[in-house]
Amino acid sequence: MSRIDFRANLRAALDSRDLTVRELSAITGIAKGTLDSYLGTRTSMPALDVAVKIADALGVTVEYLFSGQEKERNIELIKQILAELNEKDAETVVALSKILKSQANQENNVSPCPPPSM
Repeated sequence: MSRIDFRANLRAALDSRDLTVRELSAITGIAKGTLDSYLGTRTSMPALDVAVKIADALGVTVEYLFSGQEKERNIELIKQILAELNEKDAETVVALSKILKSQANQENNVSPCPPPSM
């Protein structure tokens, strides 16, 4: 993970939420100058507690800020959604997930998983 990745991911999260650095500063209580230092050409890296504040304010994970990936948050969201569905709808979501996985495996020339049973 490079400082450039962090800077780019922070910028992308700000842009996708249409927030300015000043607004993020107001939300997090982190000085605007500090946030600017994370976005500048001589990017500095935040301490973990600061990265957590930034991630929470932007609705992303710390993992996203450092790596650009949000897999863990998506997994938790999917778990939440599944827990709220009735059994039949949950089974449909699982079956659809297996189909998507199979298609992805075929695209990547990986042995597909067995077809879903319903």
